[in-house]
Amino acid sequence: MSTSRSRPNAETDAKRPAARAPRQPRKLSEASLQARAERAARTREEFLMAAAKVVGETGYRDASIQRITAACGVALGTFYLYFPSRQALFDTLLPHFGLQMLDYVRERIGNEERFFEAEEIGFRAVFEYLSDNPWFWRLLNEAEVEAPTAWARHHAAVHERYIHFLKRMKARGELRQYAKSELPTLADLLIAARDYVYRTHLTTASKGARTVPNATVRTYRRFIESGLANPAA
Repeated sequence: MSTSRSRPNAETDAKRPAARAPRQPRKLSEASLQARAERAARTREEFLMAAAKVVGETGYRDASIQRITAACGVALGTFYLYFPSRQALFDTLLPHFGLQMLDYVRERIGNEERFFEAEEIGFRAVFEYLSDNPWFWRLLNEAEVEAPTAWARHHAAVHERYIHFLKRMKARGELRQYAKSELPTLADLLIAARDYVYRTHLTTASKGARTVPNATVRTYRRFIESGLANPAA
């Protein structure tokens, strides 16, 4: 018994439909790409704000991803589209909102060129920001242990911004009795003084109080004027 092998039929092959080329992904327009990027930026900002508030309420250790995503109103898996880990989020929080605070202070100072007036405005502005964002204080104070990378970045940014401010004022004729090399130490002293004043009044101020007491501002200003004012000619 012989078997015959089927031979290619050119006519049949010709009738077969050609294989489809793989579908190319649809190219998004520039406007669509921009809209997608804006949505992603908004969602990331919402994550940061939700996390900051959760940390302010519970502390870093109890600020779980579940709590943060619930506060943000998104599914748990969405978190990992924006941050690779919980610690990565924590390392982002303080530098992000710290720069927001510094920008708020800079806007409040505006074009004020007189040193002591600018220093007083900045002194008041930080208290306003802390009062408007009560979660920030815990975010800051627990970060040294729970998010040391973020803590170091934040303090470096604050220190650098303050030194820049002092250099700018010195260039305008202020702080004549201090050498340029002394300005970093001077920035440390002023930052430390402010920190303890804020610490005292944030814990004792009445709820909703947005300003540091005027008597405290006057004392702070008299203190810095006695040590920083240019000597009489």
